[in-house]
Amino acid sequence: MKFILLAAVLLGLGLAWRKWRQAGRAAYIEQFPLQERLDRRLAARRPELDAGQRREVCEGLRDYFLICNAAGRHMVAMPSQAVDDAWHEFILFTRHYRQFCQRAFGRFLHHTPAEAMRTPTAAGEGLKRAWRLACAHEGIDPKQPQRLPRLFALDATLGIAGGFVYRLDCLAAGGTGRDGFCASHIGCSSGCSGDSGSSDGGSDGGCGGGCGGD
Repeated sequence: MKFILLAAVLLGLGLAWRKWRQAGRAAYIEQFPLQERLDRRLAARRPELDAGQRREVCEGLRDYFLICNAAGRHMVAMPSQAVDDAWHEFILFTRHYRQFCQRAFGRFLHHTPAEAMRTPTAAGEGLKRAWRLACAHEGIDPKQPQRLPRLFALDATLGIAGGFVYRLDCLAAGGTGRDGFCASHIGCSSGCSGDSGSSDGGSDGGCGGGCGGD
């Protein structure tokens, strides 16, 4: 009995410490000056975006980093081409990016193309995870969304050429999904992901996303 109680106490302390550490990392991500670091390079890469739009993209990248922190060591797909562009620019500051990752995640967050993932279904699972966590981050019901989370809305809002366009419910709107990906049926493959070694499987489909972190 004493052993069981001791094990329970140790487990509780471990969970509390993990939650405290995750909260500290989230606070660091929230306060990190992403736009200050990336605005000039993003302006060169996406000259069609004005300052306010670039600010939204940088905040989208912050959203992505926050949900990667919440996902722990599970892969999270990137659902926005514009935000992926900003992420690419950040990675080019290799030393600063490595330092950021260590503080924000406790590890290096890799940028992983879909073709480099361990299983064909990993990208689809990463996109579903991105949807659930992005919805949770903004207080949206992932099964009955009334709006899209920023990460899933940005490309369409900004008119990004080659971006990913999501609709709340293609079938309810009488569409086939060919003009956009159905947010209510997310579970398909994405272009690349940020993952940390998750090997869980999933189902392939016709939805889309960009890259992710591992």
